[in-house]
Amino acid sequence: MIVARNLSKSVATERGRLNILNSVDLSIKPGEPVAIVGASGSGKTTLLSLLAGLDQPSEGQVFLDGECLTAMDEDGRALIRSRYVGFVFQSFHLLPNLSALENVMLPLELLARSNARAEAAALLSRVGLHDRLAHYPNQLSGGEQQRVAVARAFAAMPRVLFADEPTGNLDSSTGEQIIELLFEINREKQTTLVLVTHDDALASRCERIVQLKAGSIVDSG
Repeated sequence: MIVARNLSKSVATERGRLNILNSVDLSIKPGEPVAIVGASGSGKTTLLSLLAGLDQPSEGQVFLDGECLTAMDEDGRALIRSRYVGFVFQSFHLLPNLSALENVMLPLELLARSNARAEAAALLSRVGLHDRLAHYPNQLSGGEQQRVAVARAFAAMPRVLFADEPTGNLDSSTGEQIIELLFEINREKQTTLVLVTHDDALASRCERIVQLKAGSIVDSG
């Protein structure tokens, strides 16, 4: 489902080029849950962004379901993301001026789904928010906001779900509920899951753990 070949990323700084990723090779099978772990600054989020087509590498290639993301312009990558990819972030990224229902409807409307409202309502019920459809993000707890984000991520039936520290802003009890929900829906939908985390217990629930150190893979499970 995902193939990265010789993937490198560097940025210019006042002291010269800073290497964030170094010649990373990685393959992830369809339906496989994979955790990317490593110390702060090891390149985890950068790797996730490159695999998802949110950023371009300095060198190398990324293929998503056979499509070469690195050969596309931003419009092409955005089209692939809308068709194949869902995201769950640490800071939720809900649109504050939209209700919970409207946030989940958004990716469905972008795909011109005629029953977007009914599908979004069903997903919010699935994550236990059937009585929060009209609530805005500032009227929801952190755990409820992340539940909306999970529902939105699965709305378009993505082939791949990328999650970047999805429990980072939640207390341990709420975080555990979100993780149970994430893995439960992931099993149902047979989605490929790529999860960045610093939580060893969370990483151990994945089939494979990819460990980064100073921008290089030191263990790919």
